[in-house]
Amino acid sequence: MTRLCHSFNFSVAGHLWIPFLHHPTTPFLLVFPPSSPSLLPLSLRTSPRTNRHHPRTRARHSFLTGKARSPPGLSDNGILSVSSAMQEPSAVSLKDMQLGQDAADVEAYATQSKLLQEFASISSIEKAWIFNSESGSVSHAMFSVGQPNLLANKKRTLFLSSHISKISEYSVDFQWSPFPVEMIGVSKVVPSPSASKLLIIRNKENDSPVQVEIWCKSQLEKEIQISQSVHGQIYTDGWFEGISWNREETHIAYVAEEPPSLKPVFTDSGYKKDGSSDKDFTSWKGQGDWEEDWGETYSRKRKPTLFVLDINSGEVRTVEGIPKSLSAGQVVWAPSSSMDHPKYLVFVGWLTDYGSYKTSRKLGIKYCYNRPCALYAVKSPFQGTIVDKLPETINKEEGFGSLVHLTQGISSAFCPRFSPDGKAIVFLSSKSAVDSGAHSATDSLHKIDWPADGKPHASTTIYDVVPVVMCPEDDCFPGLYAANLIDSPWLSDGCTLIVSSVWRSTQVILAVNVKSCTLSRITPADSSYSWNFLALDGDNILALSSSLIDPPQVKYGYHRRQEQELAWDWLDVPSPLQGHSDKIRSLLSSHRVSILKIPVSDNSESLSKGAKKPFEAIFVSCTSSGCEDSSKEGLKDGASNPLILVLHGGPHAVSLSSYSKSLAFLSSLGYNLLVVNYRGSLGFGEEALQSLPGKIGCQDVNDVLVALDFVCEKGLADTSKVAVLGGSHGGFLTTHLIGQAPHRFLVAAARNPVCNIALMVGTTDIPDWCYFESYGKEGKNFFSDSPSAEELKLFYNKSPISHLSKVKAPLLFLLGAQDLRVPVSNGLQYARALKERGGKVKVIVFPDDVHAIERPQSDFESFLNIGVWFNKYCK
Repeated sequence: MTRLCHSFNFSVAGHLWIPFLHHPTTPFLLVFPPSSPSLLPLSLRTSPRTNRHHPRTRARHSFLTGKARSPPGLSDNGILSVSSAMQEPSAVSLKDMQLGQDAADVEAYATQSKLLQEFASISSIEKAWIFNSESGSVSHAMFSVGQPNLLANKKRTLFLSSHISKISEYSVDFQWSPFPVEMIGVSKVVPSPSASKLLIIRNKENDSPVQVEIWCKSQLEKEIQISQSVHGQIYTDGWFEGISWNREETHIAYVAEEPPSLKPVFTDSGYKKDGSSDKDFTSWKGQGDWEEDWGETYSRKRKPTLFVLDINSGEVRTVEGIPKSLSAGQVVWAPSSSMDHPKYLVFVGWLTDYGSYKTSRKLGIKYCYNRPCALYAVKSPFQGTIVDKLPETINKEEGFGSLVHLTQGISSAFCPRFSPDGKAIVFLSSKSAVDSGAHSATDSLHKIDWPADGKPHASTTIYDVVPVVMCPEDDCFPGLYAANLIDSPWLSDGCTLIVSSVWRSTQVILAVNVKSCTLSRITPADSSYSWNFLALDGDNILALSSSLIDPPQVKYGYHRRQEQELAWDWLDVPSPLQGHSDKIRSLLSSHRVSILKIPVSDNSESLSKGAKKPFEAIFVSCTSSGCEDSSKEGLKDGASNPLILVLHGGPHAVSLSSYSKSLAFLSSLGYNLLVVNYRGSLGFGEEALQSLPGKIGCQDVNDVLVALDFVCEKGLADTSKVAVLGGSHGGFLTTHLIGQAPHRFLVAAARNPVCNIALMVGTTDIPDWCYFESYGKEGKNFFSDSPSAEELKLFYNKSPISHLSKVKAPLLFLLGAQDLRVPVSNGLQYARALKERGGKVKVIVFPDDVHAIERPQSDFESFLNIGVWFNKYCK
């Protein structure tokens, strides 16, 4: 791990400390006490270099194993311990100080780390299932709860259950189990449709067999070990992931890595012609041909492939008829009208043919909804006894073997869900993203009919249920922005589904009638809180509600039956989950969250109507005596607190008003927050989103400065105490802002930022992003894996590095060494160049982290350093 640092000297306890780095691995210090010019000897102890790299560290689930962690911000090159007889008893111990760190920093680390640990320990509900009883008055709920385990550097998964009793028409009682149960080594849990069985998947490391367990209500019913020769790990990534029970609960379809390809084998005599899959001491396996993967978080993951497990026999079969060029995911069983009819699977397939992007490589798919995909139907490898005896016939119009392309008229189709009567498939589409090139855009909802005889065909009509909204009217539905649908989203009428969707700066819950093609917002319209739909209890809704600084509260929506419209009354549900401690509640008691509408400064005629509409910013402010005095004239109560501008990545993403431990932590330190959803963000209609491509580094930078001016002019913020924080494209904006408006910002922090597009285009897993965001829609015409000198010049001029010479603010870099989206070289180049010019730079590289920097220890250390860095320069 590389550490960038300045030459320095510092004073502690009346002594002047001067570092001498004569040896590359062993720092040496000399100390001059104030009373004597002579040198005093110091005892120096350094720890040896440690290699924290692991052959599988690139994945998000890699863990540290029992290794002691360095103090926050400390490099892996060694820990220096200094002791001296001259040290004053009241002085800060240098034993816990890293080179170049002063006593104030050490004290800030100690204080803030204790506070951050209180935030980190908060558990959160991630998923829920509800199983209805025969009586209807009592239901059983099961919750999956996540909690960071900092010492083990992984996330704990807990399961908590509750009985739901409907006491009266609009009253409900949750009877929670006294303790949660930790699911150790569990990758995925999937209940069967009848709730009588539970599937548990355990993916193992180091090429060990996948373990599949079938539990009944009282005991383990079946345990199946699936070797690597059958398939690799089962996908539980939330994208390719698809695990589906059939209606009879005899078979399970799922997506897993294809089995490893044969590798060349060598012995001391040379190449072994017949090869071998067995391990022995007389030979070794070569690497073989390199194969493309799906980029960020999928490094070394083999192609996602469909399999079906027969629960009774334990046999696993590969689904045949799918071409090798197609990656499969999100599989569901199709309803079958009788045992005599073939049984089909419906799944999502991604081809490596990107249409207008002329490339033979796989482009990164994580967070990228602009990858063309379609729904396909294919026969299950297990059929009924009668069907198995019938001869296989291949209809050439249906494509490969029995494979049927169901959505030929649309460029994107994913997340298929059959209607309760089995007569239709509803699915989401990101056709706006695919057709335009934006990595995420406004979604749409569609349906196709499923034939009564259960035999699919390619000439299926696609019906629009929720079309793309280009320019929403004020305060009206801005369009659909939904990453997925829950497994069972249907109300009892069989035609209304429930879905969470972004609505400007909040997340709301929608009810969509797929027959009438109408929708309604069913969460409170006057709330700045965000809502997340968890599960259905009949027609009642289980959800979570939270704000940026208020942890999620369980809500139960009672369905109110009305003739003309759907309506729900929302009840608070007491939860056993730990929320904020008394200390945190006290620190945040005076903070308030509001959503500000920011007028657009540029109203040129070239802008679309949607691009002229106001964008938004979430403002977290301190409004009472708990904040600093607003002594400056014109400032409102609490406005003298330093302000942090928080900028999301993407750029086609959104910062929601839902709870964020990290931002609540920064707010509890005494900062006001301005979280800007600049034009180009999700949730504001397609025209506003498409106004940004081709204008990055200009329109988005200007929007952020306009938002900052907006709060300053209203007396809500002090212009002399502003920090800026962003990751990915938010880091792009952060480094642009401190270069384009250096006088506006005291300090900055960037997580895996895009600093030089000209460098990124040749190293990233999504080079198409560089072309689309720099050129706009016509970037598709220029896209190439070998950019021209003219294109590289434009990329450079669009980048923050072109404004490097004007930067004044101290800058903290937080970089993931395994990042394939914005490789670590991007941030390091900028940091080295800034240091070369005398800038104040601190770099922390997390050797095992990818783009998100989300492993518990890395996330903790990241925001702890942000808090200390901002405290040093902004307070």
